[in-house]
Amino acid sequence: MEWLYGRQVVRLAMLADAVRAPSAVLGTASALRDVCLDRSPRSCRVEETAADRLEELTGTPDHQGIAARVGSYPYADADRLLGRRLVVALDEVTDPRNLGAVARTALAAGAEGLVIGKRRSAAVTPVAVKASAGACEHLPIARVTNLRNFLVEAQGRGAWIYGAVGDAERSYDALDYPDRVVLVVGSEGRGLRRLTRETCDELVAIPVRTPLESLNVSVATGVLLYEVRRRQATGGEDET
Repeated sequence: MEWLYGRQVVRLAMLADAVRAPSAVLGTASALRDVCLDRSPRSCRVEETAADRLEELTGTPDHQGIAARVGSYPYADADRLLGRRLVVALDEVTDPRNLGAVARTALAAGAEGLVIGKRRSAAVTPVAVKASAGACEHLPIARVTNLRNFLVEAQGRGAWIYGAVGDAERSYDALDYPDRVVLVVGSEGRGLRRLTRETCDELVAIPVRTPLESLNVSVATGVLLYEVRRRQATGGEDET
């Protein structure tokens, strides 16, 4: 069991289509009112408590006055993400806050799933869920032992693999994206590993002005996702 925390996180965790249902929610009186749990009947136990107890349960002062007890995160079956129209894959992104931020962006932009590695990668923890503003509770997230194998299998199902790298020759907005796309994004420092780069069908860059060298991974993911969605909606053709 673990404790999710934050008002928006608990709001989304309490929705019927969340991937795991809280068994208990503890919060201050004001937080319970804000999340509308002070009067509404719920299937889980709702209890008013003090802020210091919440800090003890969650291990952080950033709980915003509320926490929900849930089971372990139920990762999606990676096979179920194969063949979907738009999936994001993270190549060794180790910061759980970056993972959470990418999950939030992916859900908002309409991605149908997120793939992460089991090794040298951040897992879906309460910190990641908080950074995602609860998006992790609604976005299918799969963990794979070998990211390259997943990408190869996705190619076999008709997906085109695009890797985001700063030194790519082609800009992200100069392509006609097909109906099935997997976007691969790496860590801000190392970027994509060599084998990951070699597996991609196309490498794309997001131009940035000097002296900056790159964007935050979640921002870069958002830029790419919305461009892919726009091109898919117009059949791969630019509207202009």
